[in-house]
This record gives sequence, C-alpha cells and structure tokens, in this order.
Amino acid sequence: MLSMTGYGRGRAQLGDAAVLVEVRAVNHRFLDLRTRIAPELATDSGVLEEVVRKQLRRGRIDVSARVEGRLSGALVVDTERASTAFAALRQLRDALAPDEPLPLALLAGVPALFREAGAPTTSEREAAVREAAEQACTGLLAMRRAEGAALAADLSQRLGRVLALIDEIEPALPAVVEAARARLTARIVKLLEGGELALDRQRLELEVAILADRADVSEELTRLRSHIGQLQLLVATGEQDGLGRRMEFLLQELAREANTASSKVPDARVTQGILALKAELERMREQVQNVL
Repeated sequence: MLSMTGYGRGRAQLGDAAVLVEVRAVNHRFLDLRTRIAPELATDSGVLEEVVRKQLRRGRIDVSARVEGRLSGALVVDTERASTAFAALRQLRDALAPDEPLPLALLAGVPALFREAGAPTTSEREAAVREAAEQACTGLLAMRRAEGAALAADLSQRLGRVLALIDEIEPALPAVVEAARARLTARIVKLLEGGELALDRQRLELEVAILADRADVSEELTRLRSHIGQLQLLVATGEQDGLGRRMEFLLQELAREANTASSKVPDARVTQGILALKAELERMREQVQNVL
C-alpha cells in the first residue's frame, strides 16, 4: 500500500554547478502536476515532467528545479560569426550606400554573437535534470511506502473493531425482532378492542411478521461482513493499481449498509452499536482518501 503523501530531493552534478530537484505530493483524485523551474533549466521542463509522470501516477505533485552555482563562465565573442556577419553587412552597405560608415555597434543585433565559456551542452543538462528528478522521485516513493505501511496498520485495526461491533450487535437481533413483533401485536389489538371489525388472526400474524421483518438487519450485517472481508484482503495484499479508489468504493457500500441498518432498528442498544460502527467507517474513509 502506498500513501499519496511524500517528499523527495535529488541532486546531480553539472560541471562546477549542480541541479537540485524537489518533489512534494499530497492526495488528489487525479495527477495534478505543477512545476517551478529556474530560467537556466527552462528548456529541460519536458524531461522533468516525463520522469515525474512516469513514476508518480496520482496526487497533487509540486516539483521545483533549480541550479546551485554557476553553469558557465565569462561571456566570449564568437569571432568567426562576427567576421562573417560584418562582411555581410559591409557587402550590403557597398551595394546600397557606399559612402555610409559601418559602425561595429551593428553587430550587437547579431543573434548568438556572445556565448558563455564552458556552458554545458543540451544533452549534459538534460542528463543532470533526469538524474536529479529520478533521485527525488525515488525518495518520495520511499516515503509513500513508509506512510502506506502505517495506513495499512491503522486500517487493519479499525476493520477489526468494526467486526467486533458487528459481533456485539448480532446476538441482540432476535430479541429486537421479537420485541418489535410484540409491540406491533399489542398496538393492533388495542386499536381493534371495542370495535365492530372482526380480528383476523392469520392476517394479523402476516402483517406483524412483515413489519417485524423490517426491523431485522441481519442481511445488512452479512453484507457488511462481506465488504469488510474484501477490504481486509486489499489491505493485506497492498495492491497498488487503483487501490485507493477500490477501497473508497467498498467504504461507500459499507456506509450505505450501516445507514440502512440504523434506520431500521428501533432498539437503543443496537442503534448505539451501529452509530459506533458508522464512526469507525467515517474515520477509515478519511484515511483511505490518502491511499494511492
């Protein structure tokens, strides 16, 4: 089991400088990737996003990449490019205005006339960004695994408590159903006393049985046990592909069965147990929202 929360940091040497990548993740239904990249690495954003998307499938992911130190040295002039450009300008001057002076300042508009000495190549920069990003993602995944193990332990304990509550509720159900039957019978008999209508015992028993059956939540408890068994299996195996979403679905079904049961049972003691059960389910729902 993996948590969606985590943090990782990576560092890769790039000449005399270093590329630093930090990755933070919190829970989110989908993959929501947000990046902050230093200007020196702006052209490498595609490499950074590729690594993160490949390793981190879900969650809100905040990624930052920056450079520690200087990537290059002093500016130098590309003299060959300057000579070629000046010759072209002189040829244009001679053709259009032979007597016009040709100031060197015109070369300032020539693209890439100045370059930084010792600047890393594109491939070197991309390799450093990839290495730092992979380190950061590896660290984040390690934290996700550690938090996932803690989540699994907590969920396992809570599922055990839910089963214990069902074990407490079930023995009281026959008495609850019988009490409902007795109350309904007494109420109907009292309504018919002194009336002109004849009491049809068979019909009365049928109606009482139907009404009493509505107070029986044994089917709901059976389905609760089934869903809990599936959740326990998911927690034990720790399957990672869509685990959080499957657990959320099962908890929704558990909550639905618990709500149905609480609306059917008139007994205060049983209702108290079901309310405690619903409280545990709500706590689990909050935990499962952070499962990948």
